[in-house]
Amino acid sequence: MTIYFRYFNLGENGKFYAPERVALYKAALEGEWATAEVLLRQDRSLLRGEIAKNGETVLHIAAGAKQIGFVKKLLEWIEPRDLTLKDRNGNSAFCFAVAAGAIEIAENMLKRNGELLATRGGQDMTPIYIAAIFGYGDMALYLYRKVDLHDKDKASLFFACLYTALYDLAMVLLEDLPDLAMARDENQDTALQILARQPSSFAGRKGGLLKRLISSFPGVKNNHKTDSASTKAPELAKRLLDILSEKGELEDPNLNFMFDAAKLGNFKFLNLFISRYPNFVDKLDENKYSIFHIAVIHRHADIFRLIFGILDLNREVMTILVDKDENNILHLVAKLPDPSRLSIVSGSALQMQRELLWFKEIEKVVKPSYRKKKNSSGKTPQELFTEKHKGLLRDGESWMKKTASSCMLVATIVTSVIFAAAFSVPGGYEDKTGIPNLLKDNLFQVFSISNAIALSSSIISVLMFLSIITSRYREDDFLRSLPLKLIVGLLSLYVSLVTMMIAFITSFLLAYHDTLNFATITTILMSVVATLFVRLQYPLLRDTFYSTYDSGFLFKSGTAIFK
Repeated sequence: MTIYFRYFNLGENGKFYAPERVALYKAALEGEWATAEVLLRQDRSLLRGEIAKNGETVLHIAAGAKQIGFVKKLLEWIEPRDLTLKDRNGNSAFCFAVAAGAIEIAENMLKRNGELLATRGGQDMTPIYIAAIFGYGDMALYLYRKVDLHDKDKASLFFACLYTALYDLAMVLLEDLPDLAMARDENQDTALQILARQPSSFAGRKGGLLKRLISSFPGVKNNHKTDSASTKAPELAKRLLDILSEKGELEDPNLNFMFDAAKLGNFKFLNLFISRYPNFVDKLDENKYSIFHIAVIHRHADIFRLIFGILDLNREVMTILVDKDENNILHLVAKLPDPSRLSIVSGSALQMQRELLWFKEIEKVVKPSYRKKKNSSGKTPQELFTEKHKGLLRDGESWMKKTASSCMLVATIVTSVIFAAAFSVPGGYEDKTGIPNLLKDNLFQVFSISNAIALSSSIISVLMFLSIITSRYREDDFLRSLPLKLIVGLLSLYVSLVTMMIAFITSFLLAYHDTLNFATITTILMSVVATLFVRLQYPLLRDTFYSTYDSGFLFKSGTAIFK
């Protein structure tokens, strides 16, 4: 396991290792027992000697590299007491095996020396704690069934499991020692606070139906740890709440965990907690913010919907609360959120659009008199919004103009090409009548129609992008007007490119029907170019479309499903 070991010929004490130690190190790392056996027969002291810079023995190296067969052979040569030899960091070979998650190696070592379970490693860590901090749940559970831990060690292990998402073992520890629900780690955090700050553990499996079906087939890799964590985390949170409730710890609770969950968008955790204790919804933190306010400040729409639906009679009370700076909830949404929350939408213009959506939505739930109310700085919510979003507005204008200019250049080129193609039809014209020679050919009809569509759509695209460039760029323009023009412009450009390629293909087939192979190759190459352009620009159209239309459902009152 190269993550633990890095070999240096020159040791920390300034001496060079002998060649046989270098060879033994490589053999242990690669599991070459035949080479190692020859070296060990020549010099038995190599069994206990240092072969790496931190004082690791051959057993340390082989165990950490998970060389199962090599270790089995080596254990036949080693005395049981030699299994407790430690490197300069205080870790035995057993600690290395545990840190590597090598259960079979650990099992074979324990058969030779059962004292290894209680032999602590570096920084006074127990082997089971090492397994937990490295995230090896199976190894940790295996060791837990064999070891007898003191309550202090159980507490350390419990919090290590929480931080590494080993919720199976955490649940076992909690059942064995329910007081862990009230325990605090070195940062004075309780188990609920730690879980509240881990929204990914409650998120569940992501992806559509097709993705889930594909991942269910044998041999298809899947992140089972993530799925397991998202299943076990809610169970653990429920059990913690049950214990706290039984012991009366929730009668006058410290609700920091609830505010942490709201800040980080841990919707499922909040859903679980509020379903049991809806009376805590209107509790305030030290800044006089409820979780409703925190959801707005950090732009978590799902939590906003959840709390908005529950507040009911207290809704008006929550909207008129002010903080120490006399900011009401509309002032709070007028401020820029954390950059990490702002960047969930790509592009400055779309970020400005999302900010406007939030402001308009909160404006609906605030009493009219509070929409014009000034804070301690003498600013109304609208004035504060304009001031705080001045830079984003400027960046959004620049982003829109650059995007529109680039796309308009392509649309103009397409228009020029299509316009020229309309007067140089394949097959030429009859001398007397001026009618195209291939007029009755079906392919010629396809060419004519696709050419006309391409020309029309490219002109529409140019007009849309020109309208974006010459816009006044007021705040409200970013809400619907500018994104809608961008969507129409991009769609028109895509249509013009596709129909231009159809016209190009049909003209080649008409002109080179006797040399079809050449026409086919050229057509394929041009189609690849057009497809590549559409593929590269598709994310922009998708993001703009969803930001404009899917965001209309962002604040729709969703019914929270309590589980």
